[in-house]
Amino acid sequence: MADIVSLERRSEIMSGIRAKGTKPEMAVRRLVHSIGYRYRLHRSDLPGTPDMVFPSRRKVIFVHGCFWHQHLGCKKSGIPKSNQDYWTPKLARNAERDREHRFQLQEMGWDVLVVWECSIRSREYVATAIRRFLDP
Repeated sequence: MADIVSLERRSEIMSGIRAKGTKPEMAVRRLVHSIGYRYRLHRSDLPGTPDMVFPSRRKVIFVHGCFWHQHLGCKKSGIPKSNQDYWTPKLARNAERDREHRFQLQEMGWDVLVVWECSIRSREYVATAIRRFLDP
């Protein structure tokens, strides 16, 4: 019975995880807007549905969670100890899909910037990286 309860609880937790409008994404969106850039959100006609799209500059920004997208070298990117047969291939697929989307976008002539969740703590670092990326 305990397994059923924990599976139901796990399902409840997982259903609360959003793909759009996450706290890290919202923080980066506010930052980008505050430094004067305007963007389009989640263009579904582009590979990976980038979080922010700058059409006139042909540039996109993805805001990735370190766990879900497996940020190499980050302490938040570990594989859970329970149910590793599920998590290991799932998270590997996420990372591979990210690489494919970046490659497809670059083939289409788009520049790609990935902002990692762990880097958002340093607002000035992220702002500098975004300015360097977006300014011609």
